[in-house]
Amino acid sequence: MSERAQIENDLELFQAEWDDPSPYMTVQTSGSTGTPKQMRVLKERMRASARLTCQFLGLKKGDTALLCMPLRYIAGKMVVVRALEWGLKLLVREPSGHPLAEPFDGDLDFAAMIPLQVYNSLQVPAERERLTRIRHLIIGGGAIDRELEAALRPLPNRIYSTYGMTETLSHVAMRRLNGPEASEYYEPFPSVQLSLSPDQTLVIDAPLVCDGPLVTNDVVDLQPDGHFRVIGRKDNIINSGGVKIQIETVEAKLRPFLTAPFAITALPDPKFGEAIVLLTTAEATAFPPEALDRYERPKQILRVEAIPMTGSGKIDRAACRRLAIETNECQTSKSKR
Repeated sequence: MSERAQIENDLELFQAEWDDPSPYMTVQTSGSTGTPKQMRVLKERMRASARLTCQFLGLKKGDTALLCMPLRYIAGKMVVVRALEWGLKLLVREPSGHPLAEPFDGDLDFAAMIPLQVYNSLQVPAERERLTRIRHLIIGGGAIDRELEAALRPLPNRIYSTYGMTETLSHVAMRRLNGPEASEYYEPFPSVQLSLSPDQTLVIDAPLVCDGPLVTNDVVDLQPDGHFRVIGRKDNIINSGGVKIQIETVEAKLRPFLTAPFAITALPDPKFGEAIVLLTTAEATAFPPEALDRYERPKQILRVEAIPMTGSGKIDRAACRRLAIETNECQTSKSKR
C-alpha cells in the first residue's frame, strides 16, 4: 500500500471509530520512556481538548488545517478532531520528514508538527517559504533545541511549543517561540490548574480532559502565575555516586559542540551505581571539558549506528540504555580477545 493510500485508509478507520456509538476511542502513547501502550479515552474529552486549542489560537470555522502526522498517535488524531469540532477544512499530507515538500495554494491557518519536520522544512528554501505561510504552527512530540528555536525566531508567523501528553489528550499549555510574546515559560489553558508534587514534578488538574490530578514525571520551575519552565524528566535523572544529573541538561550543554545525532544515557557502575555515557553516531567526538560540570562528564563515549527514536520522533530512552549495555558488552568482549 502506498503512503498516500495508507493515510487515506487510516482516515477512514479513524472516521469509522469516531462515528461508532461507543463514547470511547483507543489511542496509543509514544513510548518515549518505555513500551508504547494503548488507552481508551472519552470522545467528549477529545472534543473539549480540541475546543481549548482552537480557542487559545483564535481559529475560526472555515480555517484550513494541515494533517501531516500519523493517526496512530494522539497528535494526529487531535488534528482531525479539531477539524471536525471547529469546522476546519483539512489538508492531508503523508506523514513524513518533509511534510511541506508538496506545494499548496494560499496560506494555511493551522498545522501541528514534530521538531524534526520543522527542522527539515527549514533546510529547503521552498519548504521554508511554505512554513512561513502557516499562520499558527504548533510544535510538539519532542524537545525543541536552542538552535531550532533561534532559527524560528525571525519568522513572521505565530509559532508555539506545546506541552502535554497522551493522558491529557495532546496539550494543556503552550509557549510562544517567536515574536514579542516569545518566552521559555509555558502558559496553561484557562481551565488548567498546576501545582508541584513532593518530588518537584508538575501536577496537572485539567478536569475538561482527564480524570483528577495527573502527576507527571516532568521536573519544572513553576511560577506563582501558573506559567512554568520544563527542566527535564524525573525518570531521566542519572544517580551517579549520589549526585543526581538531569539528562536533558547535559544534552543541552553538549548540543552546541556536537553536530552528529547523540544521546546521554547510563550504564550500571559498581562504584557509582550509574555512570554517564554518551551515545553518538560520530566517528570522533570532542567538546570542551569546561562545557560540563565535573559530575556531568561522560565516563564513556560509545559509537552507535543510530540513536533509537520512537515513532513520534522522541529519543527512546529505554532503548538507549539497552543499546549502551549491548555496545559496551560487545566492546569489552572484543578487548579481551
